[in-house]
Amino acid sequence: MAATPPENESSESKALSTIYSDYLRNRISSFFRLSGSNFIGKLSNLYHQLTRARSRRRGPSLPLPLPSNSFDSIVVTSEGSRVFDVLQDILEHVCLDLHNIQKNLHFWQSKAEASNAQKVYFLIFERGPRAFIHGTIRLIRECVVEGSGMHNLSRSAAAYISERITVLTTLRYYLATFLAQVYIEVDRLGEDLVKDPEKSLPELLVTINGLFSKLEASISHFHAAHQCDSFVDGRYSFPLMLEKLPEVNQEGSQWTDCESRDAINLIYENLHKLDCYLADLVAKHQKPRKVTLYWTRYTLGFVGVSICSFWLVKHSRLMGSPDIDNWIHEAKDSTISFWKDHVEQPLLAIRDELFETFRKRHKGVMQQEEVQLTANSLHRMLLAFSEQTSGQKIPENVSEQKLLETVMSRYEKELMNPIKNALGGELVRALLIQIQKLKLDIETAMLELDQILRANEINFAILAALPAFFLSFLLLMLVRAWLKKDTRAEGRGRVARLQRRLLIVEVEKRIMQFQIFIDQGLENDAKCMYGLGLYSLDRLYRAVERHAKATGEWLCLRQDIVDLAKPRLRTAYKFTITSRMVQVYDCLLPSSKRQ
Repeated sequence: MAATPPENESSESKALSTIYSDYLRNRISSFFRLSGSNFIGKLSNLYHQLTRARSRRRGPSLPLPLPSNSFDSIVVTSEGSRVFDVLQDILEHVCLDLHNIQKNLHFWQSKAEASNAQKVYFLIFERGPRAFIHGTIRLIRECVVEGSGMHNLSRSAAAYISERITVLTTLRYYLATFLAQVYIEVDRLGEDLVKDPEKSLPELLVTINGLFSKLEASISHFHAAHQCDSFVDGRYSFPLMLEKLPEVNQEGSQWTDCESRDAINLIYENLHKLDCYLADLVAKHQKPRKVTLYWTRYTLGFVGVSICSFWLVKHSRLMGSPDIDNWIHEAKDSTISFWKDHVEQPLLAIRDELFETFRKRHKGVMQQEEVQLTANSLHRMLLAFSEQTSGQKIPENVSEQKLLETVMSRYEKELMNPIKNALGGELVRALLIQIQKLKLDIETAMLELDQILRANEINFAILAALPAFFLSFLLLMLVRAWLKKDTRAEGRGRVARLQRRLLIVEVEKRIMQFQIFIDQGLENDAKCMYGLGLYSLDRLYRAVERHAKATGEWLCLRQDIVDLAKPRLRTAYKFTITSRMVQVYDCLLPSSKRQ
């Protein structure tokens, strides 16, 4: 083995001395507290009050299984109220620890289901630069020397992932069992706590202390079997050591206020030690942080940003280049041109079309009058030509079609001798009449075309504004997607509703597995599964409270969740409740748009 650098030795020794000093200080303070030191007791009470206040700010959580009229009796004694506070804190802390374990366990289980190539990729590229260097060297060495580098790395990755799954699964098993035992004991003593709290509170405190001792024994056995070294993965590891309730009047029917207060403070201290131990142990087996997991992307991004920065500096004023200024001016001009062509002018055109209708209508009337004048002139010319050529009076109401037939027949005769008739005949006059007719046709066509264009001005303006509209709509959708992140179950969108329905599916799964273990006589596994069901119900409780209050469904939905948590309720009734929940409550429907 390579020698440890001096700076690492000094840091390890400092960390080791700090941990041992903290441990000795806690042991000494607990000794004096149990001996009756008022000063240490006051500090301990203050610390636990602050801890309790912090836990209260964590949001709603699954309530205790108490009778509905229990709170009327709890307020009689302050110690009884503190006991229920510490029980609620135990449930909250254990559920939060289970949530932390479950998140990391889900990550490692997804990695375990990946292919061998993906496992090797994770082992080399997703554990940081140091792991990348060591993994690359090992892969090259084993491929060159042994010829089985990928196979060995795949087995190493599988063992690395399997170890973390084993540790986290075992911790989840112990914590879920502990949670189920506490909840069952509270449910068992619920009526007695309401009727005779002075007699039931000592029994409950002794029972909770015994459950902490069982949890300590289980975790200590697991610690001794899987963690022989005190320094693992850059972290120091010590066994869990909880405080024991003093052997003073544990089975007595009544406790003094001092004994009850000491027992409650001891439970808070054990809860704090359990949180610290689990945080340290889970931190050594947690999933890599996002920076570590995607360090290659961040590195490439940093390199790309550096290259772009160098390129920008090269074309900036710092290096005497006007390129950036020119690009900025061009971009500004292009933006202004786009704004005028696709936003300003189309809007002005729509405004003119909507608010200047009278002016445009007057203009159309003038054009129609001009066309009418041309038509009247043509009619007089046709009438005079027909009267002159025929030598008789023609009525005023004769149609222009008959007059044109007369002109065209005369025109055809005049074309027999075009030179002679052009000088002394009616050929020139007939040509002028046809020119007047052509002018009338052109003006009529132009008037109709102008009417068509005026009728579609708004359409043309909208077409010109479509690029700006699409860009604005795309930007709006991106902003909406960024603001409405509803991937968590507490969100508002469709994905959040799906997450809440999956929580109910998870609850149903836990209930079914609990019943299977009960039928098989596996009591410990059944308690573990019941504890995991309580954890899922706690998550569901937190996720639906705000939405159910908004829809007025919270009272009924809360009672259904509490009923699902009851240990003595039959499994068939629980399945009936879950099937009703996903069909009735609006906050659990698959879509917010009901048919």
